[in-house]
Amino acid sequence: MNHDERTTCLIVGGGPAGIMLGLLLARAGVEVTVLEKHADFLRDFRGDTVHASTIRLLDELGLGDAFRALPQSKLGSFRLPTGDGEETVMLSDFSLLKPPYNYVAMVPQWDLLNFLVDAARQEPVFSLRMNTEAVDLLYDGGKVAGVSYRTRNASTGATTGTGELRADLTVACDGRGSVLREKAGFIPREFPVPFDAWWFRLSRSANDRAEVAALVPRFAGSEILLSLTRKDYYQIAYIAKKGLDPQLRAEGVESFRSRVSRLRPDLAGRVDEITSLDDLHLLDVRLNRINPWHKPGLLLIGDAAHAMSPAGGVGINLAIQDAVAAAQRLAQPLLRRTVNESDLAAVRKRRWLPTVVLQTLQRGLHSVVFGPAVAGKGQQVPKAVIFVARNFPWLRKLPALMIAFGPRPEHAPDFARRQPAGSRSLTPPKD
Repeated sequence: MNHDERTTCLIVGGGPAGIMLGLLLARAGVEVTVLEKHADFLRDFRGDTVHASTIRLLDELGLGDAFRALPQSKLGSFRLPTGDGEETVMLSDFSLLKPPYNYVAMVPQWDLLNFLVDAARQEPVFSLRMNTEAVDLLYDGGKVAGVSYRTRNASTGATTGTGELRADLTVACDGRGSVLREKAGFIPREFPVPFDAWWFRLSRSANDRAEVAALVPRFAGSEILLSLTRKDYYQIAYIAKKGLDPQLRAEGVESFRSRVSRLRPDLAGRVDEITSLDDLHLLDVRLNRINPWHKPGLLLIGDAAHAMSPAGGVGINLAIQDAVAAAQRLAQPLLRRTVNESDLAAVRKRRWLPTVVLQTLQRGLHSVVFGPAVAGKGQQVPKAVIFVARNFPWLRKLPALMIAFGPRPEHAPDFARRQPAGSRSLTPPKD
């Protein structure tokens, strides 16, 4: 075990929040080490939406053109069935937003993470350690002083070593099942969630392709099917009551194929691509948050601080916005080696309202739409919502703004901004 390793800012978790925070702090000159327990980022069915506020952030960082060159599709609107046959009503229209930030990009998360890592590695103070799992917190006089970790063999998964890495600040970005949150003694406040989601994929044909897609959930009985249009396939979520997983797996793959065909008859010819129930990836949907987000030497952001429901698909955007706010407020204290609890509290203060607002909206969607549907009470969009959506189409911009940007979107710190070759300088916007 090596007891002599040290960095200025230690980030645990190589997801969108962790890698974005590492990139931003490294551009400020802060020595950053990111620990990621997996060997790579190639895992299906993670949050694959890149929202307009993140695309704008990438432009401010000088990375926008390169990001747009990644394989991706565009989400242009969100619709809900009205319950009258196949009729739908548009609730959110991203095309009403100001270009070029008038869509949500669908990009495999591994492509986004590799892209951000490539940018971060341009900074000599950035380090990423794969196959390295944080297992406990280190303390020095009551203050978190780093983590103990173990490394694994990429092929076998066997432990190959252990060590300790000390830091002025440790940031937990290790997701909804955060080990560091548990070790620090934080207990999240849990909100009831009536459903789980089972993710899988089906192929797309040439006739399916569309430049800008709409998101339209399908409802039948106590089941919901949500299809995200990807470049070469559909990423599909089967949504049903929480705790149904043992029953689904006991019924077998043929029964599940029938469920999908009933919800999406147009895809019935492709359900044989679900070769076994191993192709289903269960998401145990959680909605929770902790308060506060910090203790001396430790900060939690992203899902480690507030697990989000997939309703609205806003979790990844919220996590990235947390990272930007953290970088803005912590870069200078970290450079001075003076970061304290008031600095950490400032991050939580900045991001608390957006978190509460979005979770409140998600809880409303659970109560009004998803809860009754998975309980078999039928899916019904409130008549007042249908009336407003049909007669005041300009109001579709409001939910589009909430999804694409969220409350209190963040801008890139001045120290992190770069210009692509040949571009005009970016003027830092006012909050």
